[in-house]
Amino acid sequence: MNGSLIISNFLNPPVLFFFLGMIAVFVKSDLEIPPPVPKLLSLYLLFAIGFKGGVELIKSGITQEVIYTMLAAMLMACFVPVYSFFILKAKLDVYDAAAIAATYGSISAVTFITAGSFLNELGISYDGYMVAALALMESPAIIVGLILVSLFTKDQGEREFSWPEVLQEAFLNSSVFLLVGSLVIGVLTGEHGWQVLQPFAQGLFYGMLTFFLLDMGLVAARRIKDLQKTGFFLISFAILMPIVNATIGLGIAKFIGMGQGNALLFAVLCASASYIAVPAAMRLTVPEANPSLYVSTALAVTFPFNIIVGIPLYLYAINLMWS
Repeated sequence: MNGSLIISNFLNPPVLFFFLGMIAVFVKSDLEIPPPVPKLLSLYLLFAIGFKGGVELIKSGITQEVIYTMLAAMLMACFVPVYSFFILKAKLDVYDAAAIAATYGSISAVTFITAGSFLNELGISYDGYMVAALALMESPAIIVGLILVSLFTKDQGEREFSWPEVLQEAFLNSSVFLLVGSLVIGVLTGEHGWQVLQPFAQGLFYGMLTFFLLDMGLVAARRIKDLQKTGFFLISFAILMPIVNATIGLGIAKFIGMGQGNALLFAVLCASASYIAVPAAMRLTVPEANPSLYVSTALAVTFPFNIIVGIPLYLYAINLMWS
């Protein structure tokens, strides 16, 4: 692989600020982001990518490629947690296996945004409707994970889920609600809405992303201690699974004729793991699962792997497959 791709990605300001956050923890600096700020930054990023995605979606229209991409997104969001579950079940109990499988079946919006920033740096175009694919892939894994728990726990006859609560957490949690809502408003207001909100939705975007990744670096470094509990099996899973999922995603992208920029974003969606929506849902519905396993693997291993090595690696594979 061309090392310049990794260097180019590594020298992206948001990525460097991620590592600045990690270093702050390692050297025991008192750097800390006040708790309400990361939540505000997270909501801003979801609003910005959702709104821009809606505007771009109305520009491109509902074409055959858009429909195929949405179907592929739904397929991967349901498929990944199923086969991940059976791999994990070889070493873990049903609860932990299902929670981690759901985590890797869902997506990381920040990894998606970082990949978009990487494409912008390289001048590679992509379509805004990929945000709709992101929105579609956020929730199904939660439902699949809970179905797996229901099917494979020995006390399944006694265990009862509150399905209204599960569905509410899956489809109406703040991240999904704001992302989908912003997407719809972008579709409804189109170019006029974009002209009105562009200074806020685009002008501040990279500054907000950079500050958010600084906080993510702090959080990820604090989670590294939890990796001692996960062992070699889960650390290997957290590195290999993104590569496998991205490979499958790239095969689908090539088959349905995506462009290179869209293919990279789709691969990143397939390869990333949720550390916000799914953990929140699992804590509520599967309290038997150990959060230090599914949060630390997604946040302290898979997330840094994807933003440092994964994104350039997937683009390298695209350059080979699409040439």
